[in-house]
Amino acid sequence: MTTTTDRPGPGVQPAAPERPGKGTAKVAVLFTAPETVLEDIGRLMTLAEVERALPKDVETLLKINISWQHYYPACSTTPWQLEGVIRALHGAGYGSLIPAQNGTVVVDSHEGEVNNKHAAVLDRYGLPSVHLNDPGVEWVRYEPRGKMLVLDQIFPEGIRIPGLFIGKNIVHLPTVKTHVFTTITGAMKNAFGGLLNFKRHWTHSVIHETLVDLLTIQQEIHPGIFAVTDGTIAGDGPGPRAMRPVVKNVILASADQVAIDATAARLMGFDPLSIPFLRLAHERGLGCADPRHIEVVGEDISGVNWRFTGKEETFASRGQKLIYWGPLKPLENLLLRSPVVPWAYLASNLYFNHYWYRFIGAARAERVLHHTEWGRLFQRY
Repeated sequence: MTTTTDRPGPGVQPAAPERPGKGTAKVAVLFTAPETVLEDIGRLMTLAEVERALPKDVETLLKINISWQHYYPACSTTPWQLEGVIRALHGAGYGSLIPAQNGTVVVDSHEGEVNNKHAAVLDRYGLPSVHLNDPGVEWVRYEPRGKMLVLDQIFPEGIRIPGLFIGKNIVHLPTVKTHVFTTITGAMKNAFGGLLNFKRHWTHSVIHETLVDLLTIQQEIHPGIFAVTDGTIAGDGPGPRAMRPVVKNVILASADQVAIDATAARLMGFDPLSIPFLRLAHERGLGCADPRHIEVVGEDISGVNWRFTGKEETFASRGQKLIYWGPLKPLENLLLRSPVVPWAYLASNLYFNHYWYRFIGAARAERVLHHTEWGRLFQRY
């Protein structure tokens, strides 16, 4: 089992570094191509002032996103995204990089890092992954200094986070995609898997507030925070898995987790301030979600609107929403926080892995692999 402890680890409450507030955000955006993407990621990170955001005298976590153990375009961190970031950080003098992976009750991170070609990249650079849900990874009780919106109520016995994360920089590696619960998912949502363990599904009914609480914690425990978001292939529809992959050739980077997600939302065609987790984070001064006060460097995206949809559902998400916000709400504790909870895991596994991917998703992935340049690049890893 994963180790947990009430013993605060060294540096459990480091002095909070200065963070960009509302009105001070910078987001770098570049259009890219398979032939130049590795170099473009390095240029992107320079434009976003990565060396200003991340101190070099501490270790740096690479928080990889695996939303599915299968390869499905736009779903998980791309191999070129991971390699480009590693190359750029090494080139800038960041010596100690720690790739961090998390599984879920229905996603196997070990299988996912192979199928999504993360393992191939990490082997090339001699970087072993830490799988946060593996036995032996210590989770410590953490008491946030900042006011929590919901996490202290959901986990009254204490909020537990990986001890490994405390006192280290973090670079988030999300993709540009929609999400059935949060409209979009990106850098802020990428912390959901890293900082919360298998009981994270307890927070789904208050997911927007949870993401804001997690950003508050991140800003307390990490000396530096940065994100590189891959939109080379973006996901439209009922994400984070059952999406339609769309080639968009875009990459983004920023030290402001709110601003980079707001900019991705803007590209997708959403008003960032209409998305609750972005608006709440903006109002609490954790970053900037107002496009009028975000400086976009690199490319002019003022006329870009992909017109993605945030209203589509899957069979699974309809059922979950009945529990989280619908007529089944009174049964939430029984269905999702009791010994009968494995039914939900089984239902999700049957739907996504044995029905949706087999009969819908695999064919879409094959079309991308064989009929796009990004798919052919993926196959070369």
